[in-house]
This record gives sequence, structure tokens and C-alpha cells, in this order.
Amino acid sequence: MPKSKKPRKMPVAEAREVLSDSEAQKLIDNDEVIRIAKDRAENNGIIFIDEIDKVVNGNGGQGPDVSREGVQRDLLPIVEGSNVNTKYGVVSTDHILFIAAGAFHISTPSEMIPELQGRFPIRVELDKLKTKDFIKILTHPKSALIKQYVALLEAEGVSLEFEPSSIKAISELATEVNTKTENIGARRLHTIMTTLLEQPLFEHPKKGQKKLKITAKYVKEALGDIVFDEDLSRYIL
Repeated sequence: MPKSKKPRKMPVAEAREVLSDSEAQKLIDNDEVIRIAKDRAENNGIIFIDEIDKVVNGNGGQGPDVSREGVQRDLLPIVEGSNVNTKYGVVSTDHILFIAAGAFHISTPSEMIPELQGRFPIRVELDKLKTKDFIKILTHPKSALIKQYVALLEAEGVSLEFEPSSIKAISELATEVNTKTENIGARRLHTIMTTLLEQPLFEHPKKGQKKLKITAKYVKEALGDIVFDEDLSRYIL
């Protein structure tokens, strides 16, 4: 059944845009769009498989994790090259580039099934994040953690400021905890920042305080004991 039409009122300028878009859509050959998209996917496509280590059994094939081998075998035909049914038709994976990444703290790439190992012949080991890397992560991205917390407290009427020395102190602690416990990379910053600012987030707006400055001394006083206690840092940070 045809869709029922509903009258709409809008300014002339807006109506022109709506009508132009509507007419432009009618000129598009959807079949041709799908054909081009499939061709590009099949010949220039890249599929990135993250956390591949989660489907690798680090117990030598023993125990309850043996089911992970089944996941690897399910991945194998797609990586090797096969035809996959999609809502846009059959897509061949013969010429698609597959990239896999994982932390491999518990297992190693050599513990993958041999057939899957053979489909990833080039292996690159990435360097561990250093203090200078953490500083960049905290400050450079558009949605950096520091900017997020500044915006969060700003919404509560509190001005949050980080001294450069405090950012360096946070980065040094992240490096230290990653070295002492499990190296989880940049995710360590999230747990450290949450622990560092948990109290101010709740107390400052309630007390009516309008400004909070984070210094290196503040960071060390708030997190120092936790970092040096390995049991605490393992579960809190």
C-alpha cells in the first residue's frame, strides 16, 4: 500500500532544500550504488579484528576454554576467502585485507590454530605506551579525558583546571601501574582519572565551590598510597 501523505508547513527556503533532496534521491540508481559498493568492498576492503587474543586458549587446549578454538575455526573460512551472503548480495572476501590485533597478556599468537596463524603472516609487536604518550593522549584528542572532566564539572558550575605538572604526574602513575600490574595501555588513564576525581565530582557541586585546581601534589596525595600498594592498585586502578 502507498504511504499516506501528511501535509507539512515550512518556510520557502527550507521547502526548496527538502524538494531538491527528494528529487535528487529519485535520480540515484540504487542498484548501481550497491554494485559499486560491493566492488570497492571486495577489492579495497579492510576488516580489522580487535582483541583476537580473547579467542585464543592460553591453557594449551585444555579446560573450559577449548570452545574458543571453535570461534577461530568459524573465522577461518572468511579470512581464507569465501563468499558471504549479505542483504546486498554475495560478497567475496578473497581480496579483502584482514588485520587482527590483541594484547596477548595470557596467550601468545603461536597458540592460535595453525591454519589461522598462516593467514596472518606479518606480525608486528607494538611498543608499550610511555609517559610522554599518556600525556599526549590526555591532552591532544578532541575528546580527551581531561576535556571531558572539565566539561562535566563545568555543567555543575565548577571550573576545573589541570596544571601541566599534574598531567605529567598522572601519566607517570599510569606508566608505573601498567608496569607493576597488567599492562592495559591507555585504558589505565580512565581508571586513574575516575579514582582521582571521584570525590571532587560529588563534593564540589554540593559545597558550592566554584573552582578546583589539580596539581602534581594533589595527584600524589590522592593516588600515591594506592599505587604503591600493589594489591590495591590491582583492583582499584
